[in-house]
Amino acid sequence: MYMNIFLGVLVGIIVLMILITGHEFGHFIMARRNGVTVKEFGIGFPPRAIAWTKGPDGKWHKIPRKNWNKARKSLVFSLNWLPIGGFCQMDGESDADERPGTFGSVSFWKKTKILFGGVIMNWLMAFIILTILAATGMPKFINNQFTLANDTYLDAKPIAVESVVESSPADKAGIKSGDKITRVVDLNVDINNTSIVGEFADLSSFNSAHAGQEVGYVIERDGEEHFLTTTLNPADSDYILGVSMSQTGLSTYRSTWSAPIVGAVVTVQLTGETFRGFGTIIYNFVTGAFSQFSGDESIREQGRTKIGEVGDSFTGPVGILGTLFPSFVSTGATNTLFLAALISVSLACMNVLPIPALDGGRWLLIAIYRLRGKKLDQETESRIVSRAFFVLFALIILITILDITRFFR
Repeated sequence: MYMNIFLGVLVGIIVLMILITGHEFGHFIMARRNGVTVKEFGIGFPPRAIAWTKGPDGKWHKIPRKNWNKARKSLVFSLNWLPIGGFCQMDGESDADERPGTFGSVSFWKKTKILFGGVIMNWLMAFIILTILAATGMPKFINNQFTLANDTYLDAKPIAVESVVESSPADKAGIKSGDKITRVVDLNVDINNTSIVGEFADLSSFNSAHAGQEVGYVIERDGEEHFLTTTLNPADSDYILGVSMSQTGLSTYRSTWSAPIVGAVVTVQLTGETFRGFGTIIYNFVTGAFSQFSGDESIREQGRTKIGEVGDSFTGPVGILGTLFPSFVSTGATNTLFLAALISVSLACMNVLPIPALDGGRWLLIAIYRLRGKKLDQETESRIVSRAFFVLFALIILITILDITRFFR
């Protein structure tokens, strides 16, 4: 158990480092391409471990420790001790700075590209991961997950029967504990037209859709296939088939030439699901908070439930590293890669939000002042961003505390 947690935390730190550094690299590329000087690009956060800079000869040279604090005109690349992300330090990051080569001196369109460079990089990284998974085997994690029917191959893992209810339709059919259900048959359509069972949802949906009807199951027992038929119970019964089951492995969907298309569309689907989740959280919090002013106790209780759901919806660094990654790493590389893609999409979506401490918020702040025809001075920008950062930091602390309490439940 402890080794699994340790491995999960280690993998989680590496994945988060790559995703956050990739985000900062997106800012770096856009800054350099749009004429903004980058002072330092760092992997990890200080204290500094080692640093290099490019000399007059065009080659990279290690900077002696005694010269670390010396001002330099050339880019510094550093590795730092705290493995919690990375940074891209641009010259003159304030919108009011008009010196040549600073962030403030470039046009609004160039600022837009620089600010959203990290977001684009996170979406690009998710697309690459999901394209790899589409080619090697992608699990199904969301409803209506996109595939192209003429270029999708299902690597199905059968459903294992753990127990059978006595006198149930399964018992009458001859299904036994240890059997593996591989295919299902709608006897009203064609006895030769079987459907592959790839996951619980496939079997559950089939049973629900054919409640009260005669159906067939292809099961595997001792290495041999058997075809069994039975009449399912009606939909309002305690059970329709009468078995308890377990998944023998992870069923995946593999594509060939359409893998990049699948990767792109699933990235869009995950983005939509993420924004939908943000919307649900905000709605539950607002309606839950306002309901506390109601004179009806039942409405206040419903509101408290919604606020509780908001707390359960958030996961901070402790939850991600201590719970999510150990759980996903234990199930294999495929699930771990999918989690990495999901986190990358979440980072992109989060940074689009209009919170001044984040990329989208800084862009919105600059845009508002542009529309008002006023100059965003450095003092005003620093005050707004620092206050927003303080609130965001306090929220992270709160979520971390919630994660720790969940971890020790």
